[in-house]
This record gives sequence, C-alpha cells and structure tokens, in this order.
Amino acid sequence: MDTSDSRITFDENGVCDHCNDFHTNVKPQWHTDERSHQEMVALVKRIKVSGKKNDFDCLLGLSGGVDSSYMLHLAVKEFGLRPLVFHVDGGWNSELAVNNIQVMIDKLGLDLYTEVINWEEMKDFQLTFFKSGVPHIDIAQDHAFIAALYKFANKHNIKYILNGGNVSTECVRNPMEWLYYGTDMVHIHDLIKRFGTVKLETYPFSSVLRHKFYLRYIRGVKVVKMLNYRPYIKEEALSLLEKEYGWKPYPQKHFESRFTKFYEGYWLPERFGIDTRRVQYSSLILTGQMSREDALEKLKKPAYNPETIGDEFNYIATKLGVSSEELRSYFTMPKKFYWDYKNQESLFNLGAKVLKALGVERSIKR
Repeated sequence: MDTSDSRITFDENGVCDHCNDFHTNVKPQWHTDERSHQEMVALVKRIKVSGKKNDFDCLLGLSGGVDSSYMLHLAVKEFGLRPLVFHVDGGWNSELAVNNIQVMIDKLGLDLYTEVINWEEMKDFQLTFFKSGVPHIDIAQDHAFIAALYKFANKHNIKYILNGGNVSTECVRNPMEWLYYGTDMVHIHDLIKRFGTVKLETYPFSSVLRHKFYLRYIRGVKVVKMLNYRPYIKEEALSLLEKEYGWKPYPQKHFESRFTKFYEGYWLPERFGIDTRRVQYSSLILTGQMSREDALEKLKKPAYNPETIGDEFNYIATKLGVSSEELRSYFTMPKKFYWDYKNQESLFNLGAKVLKALGVERSIKR
C-alpha cells in the first residue's frame, strides 16, 4: 500500500496502518487450527439439520471466481452439504466465468439458480455512477449480487448462506475513497436522483439495516465464511480446481466480470491512480503467500493489456449504449468522491463502533 490511499498513516518504524490493523485486530482472531475445524464441523451439522427436509440445506453464491469456486468444492466434497448454487447475472459474465461455473455444476451434479438482472435498469444504474465522477462505479454490480442473494434466502426461508469472503486473500480492505459502502442507500438514491434516467423497478436493493439486522437477527439468516475456518492458500486452491474440474484461472482477482476487469484494470488506475492489486497483493504478503519483492515486480506492469484496451473501451461503451466519445468524457471529467454527495458515512462508522463495543462483530468468521 502507498499514498494512493490518501489516509494511510505510518508508525515510527515505517509500518502502515493496514499492516498494523492486521497484526493487532485481525490475526489474533483468525484461527485455522484443529479447534477452528471442529467449530466448522459443528456448524455443518447445524446446517444439515436446518435443511434436512428440503432439497438443499444452504445457499451458496457462486461468481465463478476462485474463492467461491473452492468454497463450493469444500462444501460438497469435504463437508457433504447440499447447496443450491446461486448466481447473479448482471450482464457482464466473461466466457471464462460461464465455463468455470458450468464445469463445477456438471462435475458436482448440482442445481444452479441464476438471477438475471434487468439489463436496461443495470445499464442505466452503471451509467449513473459514471456520470457522477466517483471511483466506486462497480457498486451497481456488487449491490445487485448481495441484495438478490439475501432476498432469495429470505423469500425461501433459507437460514444459511455460504460466502467466499475470507481473511487469507482479503485481510487488507480497500480504502473508503477507493470503494465506498455499497449499501449506503442515502448515497445511492442521491446519485440516482441526480443522474439516473430509468426507473429501477425490479433492481434488487437492500439496505445495510435490512441484511445486517433484520435478516440476521429477526429472520435468523446466517452468513458462513467457510474459508476462514481452515488454512486457505490461493495457489493450492487454483491447482485443485484446475485438476479436479478443468477450471481455468483469471489474470487477476475479480476478473470473472468483463466490467470489473475494465474497471479495476484500467479505469481506476488510469483515471484515479488507484491500483486494487496493491490491496490484493498486500493481503497475500501478510498471510505469507507472496513476497513483497514479487508484488512490486508485478506492479511494474499495468493490469490491462495496452494493445487491446482500445477495443475493450469500445466494447464497454457499446454494451452500455453510449458512444466511445461519451464514455471518454466521463473518464476526463473532474474527479468526484463519495463525500461530494449525500452519504451516511458517520452513521456507518457509529454502527460499527456500537457493534464492536457490544461484541457482536468481534468474531472474524461472522
């Protein structure tokens, strides 16, 4: 991490706050030993009991990325769970992602439920973020993925959702100025009011209060981050997936979506000087999966292919229904950030402090 995170701080030894946070707050609560394994075994038993009368006992969100794909393998092969595999199609799946999802579904003999987001609504929502000038333009996809999953679980009374989020590859968080809260509905509604042109009648919205409080404590829907209960080494997971399923890796984390590939690989670094690989590599360094020297060497090369980015730019514009010139105007417009629009950052921060004080968010697995 560097000063592209404008709020980064360093102690007297030159160690940044991201590293200090990991060693002080994350690592002490992150256990992948036999005790943690037994916790997972006990949790699996509860999941099986909750769904014993149903065709499936849990809901598993599958993007086609390595984390969710490896989690699916563990859930079925190691723990004998019967998940309904849930995928949200926001209109940007790469061919590789479609293939990776299908080979796993076929090999494991599972059912796949795909929620397709209305394209006209998704397209306009994404353009809303482009027009606003902010860096967090991928919220339109991310919010839909999470909200659709939670709504499905609530509607069908499913009590357990398996989530591929993990400490091992994600212990360093994106700075707030890079990736703002995707469930700040005040912020989202302000952007829609200013820049939206299509009424979002079917888009699946979900506020943080709904899925953090209502679904969790009133409806009893629990999110299980299975990869936090055991050692998770990304390269080992990739090797297993390739060998067992013919699964094929992506050039970078999150590149299963063509939009996210463009957004994280080109738009963020070239428009804002933000390279999300710094967060991804920092996580791998802290968890012993990459050397700092290797990370710095990889960062010397751009995340996008300079020879094909022109075609990729034109593809994104065409898909969104705008000219390349219009998309270029959003690229060169004055930069904006979440604080330039209505937001609930102070409320989010207060909520986090209260939950931490009450011990509700103390466990790294929750």
